[in-house]
Amino acid sequence: MKSAPDEQFKHNYENHLKHLQLKGLQPKTIEAYARAIRRIGAYFDHCIDDLSEQQLTDYFTDLLTTHSWSAVKLDLYGLKFYYTHVLRKPWTAVDLIKPPKAQRLPNIVTRDEAGRLFQSTRVLSYRVFFFTLYSLGLRLGEGLRLQVGDIDAERTRVHLRDAKGNRDRLVPLPTATLSVLRRFWQTHRNPVLLFPNRKGGLKAASQATTPLDRGGVQATLRQVATGCGLKKRLRRTACATAMPPI
Repeated sequence: MKSAPDEQFKHNYENHLKHLQLKGLQPKTIEAYARAIRRIGAYFDHCIDDLSEQQLTDYFTDLLTTHSWSAVKLDLYGLKFYYTHVLRKPWTAVDLIKPPKAQRLPNIVTRDEAGRLFQSTRVLSYRVFFFTLYSLGLRLGEGLRLQVGDIDAERTRVHLRDAKGNRDRLVPLPTATLSVLRRFWQTHRNPVLLFPNRKGGLKAASQATTPLDRGGVQATLRQVATGCGLKKRLRRTACATAMPPI
C-alpha cells in the first residue's frame, strides 16, 4: 500500500508532465525535466514539495559526484519548473548553482578533410547527407528533418524547421548543393523526405515515412572519419566557402 507522500508525489508528477507538454517544450527537454523530478523524488523519498536550501545544496553536491554539470543544471531547471507550474510556489534558489565557464574552439573540418570524408563514404545516401550538412552548416537533427518542400531553389535558400531553440531559420543554398540534392532525389523520389530511411532499399525509400536512422548516420560518420584518419570530434560540421566535389 502506497503512503500519502507517494500518492501525492505521483499526482504532482503527472501534473508536471501535463504542464511540460502544455508549454510546448521539446521532447528532449520534457524527458530531462521529468527525469529530474523522478531522480529528486527518489533521493528525498518523494517528499520534495517543501525543500530547504540546505537540502537542495546537499542534493546537488551529491549529484555532481556522479553526473556532469549538464545533468546538474537540467535537474535544477526541472525542479524550478515543478515548483513554478505545479506547486505554484516562488523559486528562491536562483543562484544556487553556477557551473564553471568553459570556452572551447569548435572542430572545424577543412575543405581537404571534407573532401576525403566524402570520397571515403561509399553509401550514396550518407555521402550526400554529409555533404549537405557540411555545405549548409547544419546540425545532424536539422539535416535529418529536411523535407523536399524546404528546398527553395528559386530563392536559393533552405527553410530549417524546429531548429535550435524551437525556431525556424533560413540558410543560403549553394548551387553545388542544389545540384547534388536534385540528382540524389532522382534516385528515390520520395514526395516528402529529402533523406528517407534505407530500410528495404531504393524501392522502399520512395514510400518511406521516416528519415535516415540517426544512430546509423552517426556510426557511419565515425567509421568513415576513423578510416580517413580524422581525429576531430564531428558533432557538427562547419560551413564551407567552397565545397569539394562528391
